[in-house]
Order: sequence, then structure tokens, then C-alpha cells
Amino acid sequence: MEARVSSGAIKDDSREFELSTLTALSPLDGRYWGKVKDLAPYMSEYGLIYFRVLVEIKWLLMLSQIPEVIEVPSFSAEAQSYLLGLIDGFSMDDALEVKKIERVTNHDVKAVEYFLKQKCQSQPEIAKVLEFFHFACTSEDINNLAHALMLKEAMTKVMFPTMDKLVEAICKLAKANASVSMLSRTHGQPASPTTLGKEMAIFSVRLSRERQEISQVEMMGKFAGAVGNYNAHIVAYPTVNWPQIAEQFVTSLGLKFNPYVTQIETHDYMAKLYYAIIRFNNILIDFDRDIWGYISVGYFKQITKAGEIGSSTMPHKVNPIDFENSEGNLGKANEDLTYLSMKLPISRWQRDLTDSTVLRNMGGGLGHSLLAYKSALQGIGKLQVNEARLSEDLNQAWEVLAEPIQTVMRRYGVPEPYEKLKELTRGRAVTKESIREFIEGLELPEEAKTHLLKLTPHSYVGAAVELAKTVDSAVNVINGSEVLENMSLKELAKKLSHIVAPYETG
Repeated sequence: MEARVSSGAIKDDSREFELSTLTALSPLDGRYWGKVKDLAPYMSEYGLIYFRVLVEIKWLLMLSQIPEVIEVPSFSAEAQSYLLGLIDGFSMDDALEVKKIERVTNHDVKAVEYFLKQKCQSQPEIAKVLEFFHFACTSEDINNLAHALMLKEAMTKVMFPTMDKLVEAICKLAKANASVSMLSRTHGQPASPTTLGKEMAIFSVRLSRERQEISQVEMMGKFAGAVGNYNAHIVAYPTVNWPQIAEQFVTSLGLKFNPYVTQIETHDYMAKLYYAIIRFNNILIDFDRDIWGYISVGYFKQITKAGEIGSSTMPHKVNPIDFENSEGNLGKANEDLTYLSMKLPISRWQRDLTDSTVLRNMGGGLGHSLLAYKSALQGIGKLQVNEARLSEDLNQAWEVLAEPIQTVMRRYGVPEPYEKLKELTRGRAVTKESIREFIEGLELPEEAKTHLLKLTPHSYVGAAVELAKTVDSAVNVINGSEVLENMSLKELAKKLSHIVAPYETG
């Protein structure tokens, strides 16, 4: 009897393949949905429709305040409340209704206009001016403001708070380990000691600086009609200062006005924003890789969780999966953001449609970034410093004291200090005893010699301890990650005042 062999084909049943976390094409909408869903109210199709509704309603309200537009008189408090209620009460059902209209119009922005006309037919005041919804607008007048508001809200409500948590977590790691000595490695080889905390402080300062740069990018908007000249506006109402009205309207939404545009806003600010996020992400990749390396050499242990499995075949393994997940998603995010940054500022003549489909992918780069930040945070929460392992490496690296010894020898005029230390240390095993013997034989003032004899790989860390302890002077996460980038030299000197050259003889 022949054994039955499966064809491997997936059963084609459209009812079973409705969109869900199991059938989503993007893992952001599937496997990782729980970690990125906070972006959905802003970066989804729902978010785009919501902000289009907001812009259309706010524009009608603006028109009612222009004296020359007598056809749209000032609305009563009741009518204004009704219009604002459409924004505040906008629901998923409303968004679905817009999509239903779009199936007929085959035009997404026109569907919003028709939706609002339907909603306002029952309100007597607004019903009289329904044709002033979308007045003198091209679709891109609505879309560019909606996209800017989507980005602004997503950054403010989701991305910045998570970035701040990440910077704060690394700051805490820095301060908690400010005095934990660690062997540095340059080119992968033993180098002058530092502290674990100071190395973490570097990342917190770098990330905070870039976070601040990101927050300085101004979201821009245009509202100048079909080709950026207010053509239709001026024909309809020649006496109105339309550029001024447009600027008032755009800035009233909390955006920066861009007066020089074609049919579309130029998207240059988006490129600036995305490149700034890429820089933040690159720094975090550097952090992820460093932590990965420190885990691999045993400087960090990872706190295990009951029931979790590290390897399907090697039961002993506890892999640094959070930092690997973070690194992988940062790479994917940067790829997406790089493409957006390079493509969006380019549009043929007064406008082509290539940006439209690309703009629908803004959520991907932010989503993978957010996922990466949360993975890194999760990984940081599992870290446990292995001070014994750190100390072991330092105890086997007495050769790193060659640097301070030859530097002091230079100060006191000992000939060929570098060459003498090179002969002692290069390619040879260096021990505490051999270093002490070398120092004892030097012609140095007794006080300088005594200080050198007290040095160990653990204590030879320079200003590292204070740099880690005072990291909050360079990074202010609490009030929105304001960066005190240029700590005054006087302030830094004061903080480090007790770290003086121990060889001063007066």
C-alpha cells in the first residue's frame, strides 16, 4: 500500500484568509502587532482618513471667518460644536463609511468630502454651505496636511516617549555601573581601562543628542491649490489675501507653512526627519552590537525567565535575542526610511503620483524602529553585570599600565620611555611583579614612583567614574530629553576637580 504524500499546497479558502495577525503580510501587523499597535491611530489608513476629515472641517471653519467670503457666514456656536463633534467623535464605523463611498468614487479624498456632506445635511446652517467643503482645494492640500499631522502625532505620542525611556534606561545603566572597571578594547585588543558605566553613558548622550535633533524638525504644510499659485482662489475672491490665509490656516494646525510649492508639499522636511531617525537608529545598532559582544565575553549575564527556551537543540543557551531583534529591525527601519528620504523629495514637474503610494508606507519605518526600541529596552531589563568576569580580564592585563608609566617617564625626562615600555610589554606576558620591578628601577622622584606603584588595571580609569556619574548633566530625559550638549568647561572641571595628576610635586 502506497503512503500518501502531501503536495505541500496551501488550501485556497478565501474565508480562512481574511486579514488577521496570522495572515498579515507584514510582521508588524501580525507577529509584532502588540508591540507596535500604539502607532495605528496615527499611521494607519484610519489615521489618514481621520486627519483628512479634520483638515476639511477646519478649512470650512476658516472660510467662515473670512469677511470677504460672504457665502459662508460665521457659524453659530451650535454649528461649530456640530462640526468639531465630527472630529472628536470620529469612529471606526465612520472610517468604514468613507471606504464604502470610495468604492464608488474610486477617489479617497473625494470620498471624505462626500462623507462630510452626508453627515452635515441634517444641520441647517452647514447644509447651506456644503459646496464649500474642499473649496479651492486640490487633494494634496488635504493630504499633505494630513500626513504632516500623522507624523507629528505619531512622533509626539509614541516615538519620543519610547526614545526617552530608552535613553533613561541606558542612563540608569551608566550610573549604576559608574565605578565598575572594565578593560577597553581598541581593534579588539586590550587597551587602557574604562568603566562599564562610562561606556554606557556615551550611548545615552549620543542617543539623546539625536533625539533632540529629531524633535527640532518642523513638520511643514502647504495649502496653495492645484499648482501652488492660488489660481482658483484668486479668481473666486480676488480681494482676499490667500497666501496669508493659507499661512494662518497651516500654522493653526501646529505646522510650519511652506509658501514655495507645486501641487504637493516638497517633502524635504520628511527627508530631514527620516534621516535624523536613521542616525538615532544607527547609534542604537552600535549599542546593540556592543552589548551583544559584552554578553558573549561574559561581562553581562541575562536574567532567565521560567519556561523560555534559548535553543531548540542546546538546552544550556540563553541567547541575546532582544538585542539581535533590535538590531535586525533597526536595519529594516533604516532601509525603509532611506528609501522614503531619497524618493519623496523628487516629483516630476508640478507633480506626479509616485509619492502617493510611497507615503502610504510611512508607518513601516516608524513601526520597525518602535519595535527595535522596545526590544532593546526589554534586553536592558534582563542584564546583570558579572563583575567577577570583568575583574578577571583586568587582572590579566597589567600591560595596559605601560601607557601611564611611559607618560610619567616623559614628564621627568627619562630617555626613550616609549621604546623601553615597548621592549617590556610587546609580545610578552606582563605581570604585576614585572611591572613593579620595572617601576622600581626607574629614575623618578619618589612621590611619582609611589603613585605609579599604587596603580592597577582596576584603578587606572582616569575620569571615567565621574563622567558616568554625571551623565545627567549631559542628558536631561525627564523634561523631554533636552540635551545640554555643551556642558561648560568650568562645570566639568569642577565635577572632575579631585581627579588631578597624582604626580604633582608642587
